[in-house]
Amino acid sequence: DDFEIPFELNALSAHRTPEEVTDFARNAKARGLKVIIAAAGMAAHLPGVIAAQTTVPVIGVPIKSSLEGMDALLAIVQMPPGIPVATVGINAGLNAAILAVQMLALTDEKIAAKFENYKQGLAAKIVKANEELSRISYKFKTN
Repeated sequence: DDFEIPFELNALSAHRTPEEVTDFARNAKARGLKVIIAAAGMAAHLPGVIAAQTTVPVIGVPIKSSLEGMDALLAIVQMPPGIPVATVGINAGLNAAILAVQMLALTDEKIAAKFENYKQGLAAKIVKANEELSRISYKFKTN
């Protein structure tokens, strides 16, 4: 919401609702979608199935499950040539959203300006944290 980017939110399953996934993927570009974030756990086929059926870039988010998310991570990251899925860390939906914002910012100046402010805010937090740490005194601290 901070970036004021319209989005869709859907519950889809490559295994349980394959027809809906196909319809979603094949019509994504016509609906104006410019990037898709698809989260999946275990076998995690959803991002790849979507990517196989659309030209819209897909970001896959592996979700932690019984194998700590490694099964999902490997399923998403190991796509065949020609069907890429950008993959973020396990349960890293926030990073997926940030990557999507970066992609959209390439062609939208308003989003680009907001993203630049966001990045500056991240840097400011680190500068502030470092200033606070510099005020802490310990006997063997050298800075």
